[in-house]
Amino acid sequence: MNDGGTRLLVSDEIVLNVGTHPAMPEISGLADARPLTHVEALELDYAPSHLVVLGSGYVSLEMAQAYRRFGSAVTVIERGPQIISREDADVAASVQEALSGEGVVFLTSTQVLAVAGRSGQKVTVTVRSAGGERTIEASDLLVATGRVPNTAGIGLEKVGIEVDNRGYIRVNERLQATAPGVWAIGECAGSPHFTHVSVDDFRIVRDNMAGGRRSTADRLVPHCLFTDPPLAHVGLTEREAERQGIATRVARLPMSAVLRTEATDETQGFMKVLVARDDDRILGFTMLGAEAGEVMAAVQMAMLAKAPYPIVRDAVIAHLTYAEGLGPLLSNVEQRSTA
Repeated sequence: MNDGGTRLLVSDEIVLNVGTHPAMPEISGLADARPLTHVEALELDYAPSHLVVLGSGYVSLEMAQAYRRFGSAVTVIERGPQIISREDADVAASVQEALSGEGVVFLTSTQVLAVAGRSGQKVTVTVRSAGGERTIEASDLLVATGRVPNTAGIGLEKVGIEVDNRGYIRVNERLQATAPGVWAIGECAGSPHFTHVSVDDFRIVRDNMAGGRRSTADRLVPHCLFTDPPLAHVGLTEREAERQGIATRVARLPMSAVLRTEATDETQGFMKVLVARDDDRILGFTMLGAEAGEVMAAVQMAMLAKAPYPIVRDAVIAHLTYAEGLGPLLSNVEQRSTA
């Protein structure tokens, strides 16, 4: 307890929801520079003159665009060859193009060698890329290179609760841990790092505690990146389909072809859909564009209902909406061969 004492709580069922914390890469001088994480970045009461962001995931890009719009110079450094590495290359390139157009500078295939100084005052970041080594001077540094589960040092091993090699609690499809009567939910259980997934984890555990048989195996998890324009995705990406050996038909539609954008001038981005080659199931949908999350939800419902894509293609969708673009998008799907 806060006063130094202890308290023992006893229960037939225990739910672990201890969350995660930002990862801090082992880079010379980085910890001493006291960089921002997303927590401190949300609490700043000033706009940095130059913000360097390590990492190019969802948090990194949302923060990068926000601070650029606040007036900060922003440089994003990514070790890999593309930003948001889990996305298809065309999606990542389009997001990068949109943010670059606002003045965000991207350095990909770039390794951070060392950091000197103090974030909030002056920091120097030494990097290496194919062009050699260089130094970047900035006022502030934000680290958003991943997250670490808060499972170390809390005694899980004493009661037979196993963790994987990254520290996430091992759970089965019902979110049961390896010790009887113990469940885990949210990020510490290795679930996708989204609030809506944690909420669904709770519902699964709640129902299973009451004798249900709910599972994480059959859920369709949507992803949303809240940049402007936003990015939304559900189901398979092209790369995942290829890796799993799933034959697909892919159709695209630029947002400029969606009639709504003639009124709003929000023409950046595109829609993309993956349809199974051997039947008409929608396997994946991605949209970079205004109200992407709302349009994606409509496709998600069709996927959950296992509706063949012509059902959505031929639906009467209200004019003038962004979802109206689903009609022409799905009209671009190659017809299935009947031979």
